[in-house]
Amino acid sequence: MTKLNDDAAMGFVGVSTGESSIRKVFPAWARVLGLPSDQLVGFDLPVGASREQYREVVGAIQGDPGLRGALITTHKIGVHDAAGDMFAELDEFAGLCGEISSVSKRGDALVGHAKDPITAGLSIEEFLAPDHFAETGGDLLCLGAGGAGTAIAWYLARRDDRPRRIVCTDTDEHRLAELVEVLRRGGLDTDDVVAVVADGPADELVAACPEGSLIVNATGLGKDRPGSPLSDEVRWPRNAVVWELNYRGSLEFLHQARAQEESAQLTVVDGWRYFIHGWSQVIAEVFDLELDEQTVGELAAAAEAVR
Repeated sequence: MTKLNDDAAMGFVGVSTGESSIRKVFPAWARVLGLPSDQLVGFDLPVGASREQYREVVGAIQGDPGLRGALITTHKIGVHDAAGDMFAELDEFAGLCGEISSVSKRGDALVGHAKDPITAGLSIEEFLAPDHFAETGGDLLCLGAGGAGTAIAWYLARRDDRPRRIVCTDTDEHRLAELVEVLRRGGLDTDDVVAVVADGPADELVAACPEGSLIVNATGLGKDRPGSPLSDEVRWPRNAVVWELNYRGSLEFLHQARAQEESAQLTVVDGWRYFIHGWSQVIAEVFDLELDEQTVGELAAAAEAVR
């Protein structure tokens, strides 16, 4: 067993970091990976934090020699918009879509990455066949156009097996416009991308999806805030794949899908593996590690043991 110390910890920026399962998982992962520390330092910020709050947190991470870097959840776009100028380098997707989910240090300089497309891709390939959309003619309906929703749309728009349509919803029309613009700036075809402002339950959009569609809750509802983007009366298309990005919280969306899992022949996926891939990718970046399939499997087993 690797001897751990507290001279090179990792930060975690979120809304309620003390409630995350990573608190139990990270020490186990530190042992698997031989990290220099099993310490995780939380930075809690409210949804819609101020520019000053974001800059204060980024400054604290940068100025603390005991922190190697940090993972950012919920506040990925806020950190980019408020404190992007504090980073010496941003990766392609961070610059393209305006979000930062991973903070690492190279000397005294901060490097920002947007890991969501990698996380989304690793997760999707685990539960979706390579020819799923060609076989079913299904759509992507992504409820929520924040960082995770943008990354999922980006990944599937670039996939050889692309959905028939990419339908994205959000309460904010500007966020939707930015998602479409991110795809355009990336050189992707947006002719089949539909952006819909959804002020209430999106049941009609779900009902309009063909069989075999992928329907995703990327709104954050059911995790930090209770609720669902759908009503309990929603009727799912048969053989749909329903993906709840959350793995903890009230999880209303997940419960709604499971209520019709058998009758509509749904494939229902929660956010646990998304959580595994999201954290492991950032840890690898922060501590400059290479993760192979076997190591990720060991991390998944260690996480499951303390879930």
